[in-house]
Amino acid sequence: MAVTADYQVQFPENDDIYSILAAEGIEFLLSHSGEVPLEYIHGKTICLFFSANWCMPCKDFTPELVKLYESLQKRGEELEIIFVSFDHDMTLFYEHFWSMPWLAVPFSLSLRNKLTDKYRVARIPSLVPLYPDEVSVAEDVIGLIEDYGSEAFPFTKKRKEELKAIDDSKRVGGQLEKLLTHETRSYVISRNGSKVLVSDLVGKTIGLYFGAHWCPPFRSFTSQLIDVYNELTSSTKGSFEVILVSTDRDSREFNINMTNMPWLAIPYEDRTTRQDLCRIFNIKLIPALVIIGPEEKTVNINAREMVSLYGSRSYPFTESRIVELEACLKKEGDSFPRKVKDKKHEHELKLDMAKAYVCDFCKQQGKFWAFSCDACDYDLHPTCVEEQEASLV
Repeated sequence: MAVTADYQVQFPENDDIYSILAAEGIEFLLSHSGEVPLEYIHGKTICLFFSANWCMPCKDFTPELVKLYESLQKRGEELEIIFVSFDHDMTLFYEHFWSMPWLAVPFSLSLRNKLTDKYRVARIPSLVPLYPDEVSVAEDVIGLIEDYGSEAFPFTKKRKEELKAIDDSKRVGGQLEKLLTHETRSYVISRNGSKVLVSDLVGKTIGLYFGAHWCPPFRSFTSQLIDVYNELTSSTKGSFEVILVSTDRDSREFNINMTNMPWLAIPYEDRTTRQDLCRIFNIKLIPALVIIGPEEKTVNINAREMVSLYGSRSYPFTESRIVELEACLKKEGDSFPRKVKDKKHEHELKLDMAKAYVCDFCKQQGKFWAFSCDACDYDLHPTCVEEQEASLV
C-alpha cells in the first residue's frame, strides 16, 4: 500500500536529541564504516532504537526492523534509526550493532541513562520516533511494526488508526481475493500441491481455519471438522470450502497438517498473508474458525463453537441459523417430560440441557437434552428413557 502524501512532509526537527548529545560531548554517530557527523541526520525522521545483545525479544525483533528499514530506504523515505545500547560492555555493544544497517550513538552509560530518562523508556526493545509535541506517536511502536511491517511508517497515531480502519473494513466485508491473495500469489494450495485460484472460490461459503499441528485442541477439532466438511461437500454440491491458515512453527509441521486434511491452505511460505489474517480477525486462541459468506462478507467469527455443538447442521453458520437451531432445540425440549423415574436408578431424573455427556444406559455420548440426577452423576438420553419404559411394559 502506498503511503499517503501527507506523510511525505518532513516534520520540524526536535532539538532535544542534539542538546543531550552536546551535553555529553558527542560530535558524531557511529556507522559500520566509521564516524558520521551529526549533520548527516539533519532533516531526517529520526527513531531511537533501545536494545541489547543479551535481550532475546530484542534479538528477535531486530531482523524485522532491519527489513522495515531497508524497505523504507528503497521507498525513498528520509528515515534514520539510531541504536542506543543497553549492553553490559563494549564487546557486546559492537556484536549487537554489527547486525544493524543503521547508526548508533557511542557506547556510554551516562548517555544511555539520559536518553532513557528523556524519552521514558520503560522496557526494551523500544523504538522512539522523534517528532514535535503536536505529532501524536502511536502507542507500542514495536507492536505496530510487528503487525504491519513497513506500512506502520511513520508510526503516528493517525497512521495506526488508518491501518485499523483498513483491517476493520476487510474483516466486515473485504473481498475474498484481497483477503487471501498476495502480490505474487493468486492461489491457495491443496494437500497434493495443486493450485486453486482464489477467484474460483468467490461465491462459496469459506471457512478460514486457524491452527497448528502442535496444538492438541486443534487436532481434536480437526477430526470433527473433517466429518462436517465431507458431509457439506456432498450436501451443498461444493458450495462450502475450508482454507487452513497455519500457525505451525515450521514447514514440516505444516506438511504433516496438510496430509491429514481434505481442504485447501494458504501456502506456508506466505507468512505475510497468514499473519495479516490472524491480525484482521483478532485470532488469540487456536483452533479458530471464521466463516466468509458467499457474498464475501464475514458471517461468523466464532464458528468453532457452533460446529462443536451442531456439526453439519450449522451450515451456513449465520446468526439466523443459530436462532433456527436454538428454536428447534427448544421445541424438542418442550416435547419431553420435565421429570422421569428410571427403574435402574433410585433418584428422580430431571430434564436438563448439557453440551456433552455420556449416557449411563447405552454408554454413548450425547449432547443437548439429558435426564440427569441432581444427587449423583447419572445421565440418560431421552431416547434411552423411552426404550427402558417400553421394555418394561
